This record gives sequence, C-alpha cells and structure tokens, in this order.
Amino acid sequence: MDNDDPITVRMGTFFIVIGLGALVLFVTSDIAKQVDFDYLFLSMLMFALGWAFRRKKAPPPPAGRFEYLRKMRENAKNKKAEKDKPKDKK
Repeated sequence: MDNDDPITVRMGTFFIVIGLGALVLFVTSDIAKQVDFDYLFLSMLMFALGWAFRRKKAPPPPAGRFEYLRKMRENAKNKKAEKDKPKDKK
C-alpha cells in the first residue's frame, strides 16, 4: 500500500474516526434513555482535533477532467468579446 500522507494527516483521520465512534455511543446512550454527554463532548473534541490535523494535507493536483469544457467556454467568451468590440473606421 503506497500512502505518502504525513503522520499528522493519518493521526487526523484516526481522531475523526474515534470521534465518529464516540458520537455513535452518544446516540445509543440517548436511545437507551440514559444520556451520557461525556460521549458528545469527547466526540466534538476528537472531531476538532482530527480536523486540525487533516487540514494540513495538501490539495490533490487538478485532474483536468473538464479541461475541454473550460476551453470551449473561454473560446466562446473571447469570440463574444471580439464581436462586441467596437470597430475602428479608417
């Protein structure tokens, strides 16, 4: 498995998963009518910590999937700009 994410990004993912687990425990405690807010606060803390670590991840490079559509729009915009441009009379 070739994963070149830094350790802090992986730790962020781990904390988010732990936060999800704590949220599930909070919801099940609510369903059981024995609400334990410690799970909710733990969940919020883990989400915040995980988000803080995950936001350091670099954005992926552009895939260029819609490059053709972008070029078509730019060409149409340029043609319209040239058409609307006032002509010089000599």
